[in-house]
Amino acid sequence: MFFDRVERRSISFQLVWLFTLASVLLLSCALGIFYWLVVRHAFEEDNAVLADKAAALVADLRSTAEPRLFQEEVNTRLAGEHGGDRIRLLDNKGQTVIESDGMTTELPPNVFPPARSTSALPVNYRTGSKLFSLATVPATSAGQLYTIQIAQDRSADERFTKKFGALLSLVLVCSVIASIFIAITVARRGLQPVSQMAATMKRITPTQLHERLQPARWPAELQPLASAFNRMLDRLEDSFTRLSQFSADLAHELRTPVGNILGAAQVALTRERDPTEYRDVLVTTAAECERLSAIVDNLLFLARADAAREQLHRVPFDAAAAIEKLSAFYRDALEDRHLQITWAGQGEIFGDPVLFERAINNLLDNAVRYTRDGGAIATTISSNGATTTIRVRDNGCGIGSEDLPRVFDRFYRADQSRSSRGSGLGLALVKSIVDLHGGSVAIQSEPNHGTTVTLTFPAPGSAA
Repeated sequence: MFFDRVERRSISFQLVWLFTLASVLLLSCALGIFYWLVVRHAFEEDNAVLADKAAALVADLRSTAEPRLFQEEVNTRLAGEHGGDRIRLLDNKGQTVIESDGMTTELPPNVFPPARSTSALPVNYRTGSKLFSLATVPATSAGQLYTIQIAQDRSADERFTKKFGALLSLVLVCSVIASIFIAITVARRGLQPVSQMAATMKRITPTQLHERLQPARWPAELQPLASAFNRMLDRLEDSFTRLSQFSADLAHELRTPVGNILGAAQVALTRERDPTEYRDVLVTTAAECERLSAIVDNLLFLARADAAREQLHRVPFDAAAAIEKLSAFYRDALEDRHLQITWAGQGEIFGDPVLFERAINNLLDNAVRYTRDGGAIATTISSNGATTTIRVRDNGCGIGSEDLPRVFDRFYRADQSRSSRGSGLGLALVKSIVDLHGGSVAIQSEPNHGTTVTLTFPAPGSAA
């Protein structure tokens, strides 16, 4: 839950927080290990000193014939040291033979560990404000067994350890504070290009879509973002241009039939007319209304094309039978103009039969419309198991190479001669239908030699 809240913070906050956390962990580990090494080294040195002292006392006692004479050796040894060590000598009955002044009050014999060997580890014992390390070693003198109890005052070492720990804690706190300031500085400096990029993006408006970011100016991490943003601007500018052109073309297309209807009505109202003349006006008006209705219907289909993908009624059907039925519809027009239409090949399509017929009908309508009298229209079907391809070829007037890239745009027409013969939505509808089925469309054309449109649809056995 905490990390979720951190992720929702700004990038600068996350950088500062993570950098500070990493610094705290690293410094804590480093200083902790350093503290442990120093304290352990001091502890081992004290133990070594204590062991050496015990060994020296044992040797001194062994070389002394009379234990009472050992007192002078002990006093001499203690006088040469600056610490507050204590030494006690016990006989084999546990009676004190000699001891340091005041030792019984602070360190009675029973607080010392039992005698084991000179290598036995000492034990710590606290009395009042002092800390002692206690060790007990056996010793012999003149054939008698004795016990030496040694107390090493480690109060100074304890104070040093506390001061050293406090110093390291202060160093840790100061280091953390310094890390926070360093992290803030680094984060602000590192994110400054992002702020500059945001400022540049704010200057880009619908009237300035031509502006682009310069990826070479930004750090390597931001160059892909700048390039992606430029590509997005390219798409937006293209879509905005197309939308503007589409709006202008739509206004032009709607203005023509509306103007025709309005003109016919105004002329009819200039004077009294007989029923035949009014009938002619109504016929003209109805024709223009049908034209408007067709344009609106096509526009609605194109607008709903993206949402229609899940609404397709896909079934396997015979493409040849569908094309044959559509070709029969044009029989009368073909006979009047002496046009010949043929179809060949077999193939099944997995798609919406109604939309397929609409796409093929648009292609045949264009072929009939732009093919000269006495020409020919050929439709071929082929299948490779995964896809079914339909080619519609005519030997009509053809399309120039400069117009081919835009023939699938809405309201686009190749020349003025075609402007009065259609709305420029036929091929756009064909492309939308093929895209809805997950297929592809291609066109080849040469002026005065004809046009070939190739549609590719998924076959019933394909993954689509």
